[in-house]
Amino acid sequence: MNYFITILATGLGAGYSPVAPGTLGTLVAIPLYYFLSEIPFPLYEITLVSFFFLAVWVSEKTGAVFGKKDDRRIIIDEMMGFFITMLWIPKTTLLIIAGFVLFRFFDILKPPPIRLVEKARGGYGVVLDDVVAGAYANILLHFIPSALSIFSLERGGG
Repeated sequence: MNYFITILATGLGAGYSPVAPGTLGTLVAIPLYYFLSEIPFPLYEITLVSFFFLAVWVSEKTGAVFGKKDDRRIIIDEMMGFFITMLWIPKTTLLIIAGFVLFRFFDILKPPPIRLVEKARGGYGVVLDDVVAGAYANILLHFIPSALSIFSLERGGG
């Protein structure tokens, strides 16, 4: 059972990367997001809520296996954060790339209240900081299409 949980927590082993496992975990999330985003509303949202609780449970169990609450090898939380980043965002290459960059920015920078939610107990602390980073990125992503259309109008396009 620990093997299966560890495989989930490490994104099929991507978390074992010696360099930037969180970034690699986010990259692993992109094809999963691409597949999951085809699920119709509201099943997609229910799937994300279910994945959140799975990620919390898996993170807590794997933290016990690794002997550290938020071990860098645990990347299921980055996957959850990216799914939140892309929630209700049009599935375009530009927005997926922007979502990746924004999520990693907020996950690394950890502006308030991210540091505060990291202190939550067990797996919640592992996953919630990425959920908040994803929410920050998601909010900004909602402005990108509008900004691009304004930029296009100012340049004489469309």
